[in-house]
Amino acid sequence: MARYQIILAYDGTAFQGFQRQKGARTVQAEVESALARLNWGGTRLVSAGRTDTGVHAAGQVIAFDLNWAHSPEELGRALNALLPEDLAVLHAETAAADFNPRYAAVRRTYQYHIYCQPDRHPLRDRYAWRVWPEVDRSLLDLAAQALVGTHDFAAFGSPPRREGSTIRTVYRSCWQPEPGGLLFEVTANAFLYHMVRRMVYLQVLAGQMRLSLADLVDCIRAALPQTPGLAPAHGLVLAKVDF
Repeated sequence: MARYQIILAYDGTAFQGFQRQKGARTVQAEVESALARLNWGGTRLVSAGRTDTGVHAAGQVIAFDLNWAHSPEELGRALNALLPEDLAVLHAETAAADFNPRYAAVRRTYQYHIYCQPDRHPLRDRYAWRVWPEVDRSLLDLAAQALVGTHDFAAFGSPPRREGSTIRTVYRSCWQPEPGGLLFEVTANAFLYHMVRRMVYLQVLAGQMRLSLADLVDCIRAALPQTPGLAPAHGLVLAKVDF
């Protein structure tokens, strides 16, 4: 019996999130179903995080114990032969017996894609949020920098456990151009529920001059609520988890 550490990628469009739910198609349920066909005797795998309905991943990390007589690479190939087309193993390796990606993670990186044009684009709309009126890039950059540091992010989301802390440390927050649009990338020690989508939504408001930078800073540094709203799930990607 060995513990395996797996990196997953998935298109979240047709999934009701990562976490297993009764009667719903989820990433966890699909992976556990594939493992069961490899004689897995476990009841629940562990993950680095639980993505919401419609959210994608390029670097989700899971772990499980399995009696497997072959190499980790062969395990990855065996799982990919059993998994659906919108979910795949990118990498497989053995891990310490007590490895738990949720508690071992020291940083998580998310990416969010937007594009600015007045008319919708069906091919882009699967993975990016169409924003109009156009945003001012210089205002986005200022808004992103204001997020860096250790703050009480209570105005941006809720903790995974009731009465848990809403203080998080953001190590990096920036916007960069990509073909046809803009990419927001943020790295933190951990994230609140809906935190990244809330960050993007408020930054876009600031970039459209519908929210002042001063009010956004108050939202960050004084945990003062601002205009309610979230960026759509389909623009968000769990990009990387560091241990």
